[in-house]
Amino acid sequence: MEGAFDLMHFGHMNAFRLGRSLGTYLVVGINSDESITECKAPPLMNNDERRAMVQSCKFVDEVVENIPYIMNKEYIDWIFKTYNVDFIIHGDDPCIVDGRDVYETAKQAGKFRTIPRTEGVSTTDILGRMLLLTKEHHMKAGSAGVLGSQSKFLTTTRLLQLFSANVKSPTEDMRVIYIDGAWDMFHPGHVAILKAVKERGDYLIVGIHGDACVNKNRGMNLPLLNLHERVLSVLGCRFVDDVLIDAPYEISSEMISSLRIAEVIHGTCDEDDGYSSDKDERYRYAKEKGIFHMVKNPSTFCLKTIFERVRKNQEIFTTRFERKRNSETQHYKQKYNESSTS
Repeated sequence: MEGAFDLMHFGHMNAFRLGRSLGTYLVVGINSDESITECKAPPLMNNDERRAMVQSCKFVDEVVENIPYIMNKEYIDWIFKTYNVDFIIHGDDPCIVDGRDVYETAKQAGKFRTIPRTEGVSTTDILGRMLLLTKEHHMKAGSAGVLGSQSKFLTTTRLLQLFSANVKSPTEDMRVIYIDGAWDMFHPGHVAILKAVKERGDYLIVGIHGDACVNKNRGMNLPLLNLHERVLSVLGCRFVDDVLIDAPYEISSEMISSLRIAEVIHGTCDEDDGYSSDKDERYRYAKEKGIFHMVKNPSTFCLKTIFERVRKNQEIFTTRFERKRNSETQHYKQKYNESSTS
């Protein structure tokens, strides 16, 4: 499977899961910045950031970098020979550049398979939410002319179960680590802190705050992704052993005992310069038990990084959003019209 995986989200993770289900080992190729820019537009995230995101997904076994956006026969032959690949996988939506099917060569070789696209989520939709930071993606649709729309993703217990595959309870001898947060628009900074924190113990539980809690503490129109979307994003990370859904903001003594937490972590980053744990009452019981620690995030990437890049190139991304939105609308209209008439 290959792609740009720019602004990687749980829809991409689900594609990896589906792709891997067709075999036993999933190799994911990541298009280079240059090839994406040439065929589409400059990506929001660079090669290293996109690689970190793909490598962090628990459904991915191996990553290949600097893959060309359009496959030719030489490249296809190299992939099959070098990585012993049986099939090249892509979603069921068309991928056309300059009137040419990107996967034409793979299809001609009989080595192409499709997987259903994860409906209700796309990079286009998330980009639209960021462009105006509208709250409408948490409310019922009604306002006209808004870029960000209500989340159309349908979270089922089956999908949560599939993303929770191989989640096991910690054994008595395991050191359980707990860290909580919003985890909005899961990004390389999140991956970096989760990897660092996981190294402090054997079992990592990640608390994910509810939408109202995030909005109260972060303000603006955050979170960009609703609770269910954020849960799937975190569950897809290979450094996470389990998640606490709609986690309480204050970590109680009972919660520490119930989950057998050995250490409570607060991850800090550059934008937390004014943060003082002494004034943060939600960690009071963890401090009293002597199990609270602050860990500096090794990455400087944060949600603000994404916002700044979008704002800096707002006109480019608005044009890109409108073009992709029209393309996606046409795809689903054709898909469901065909299925209803067949």
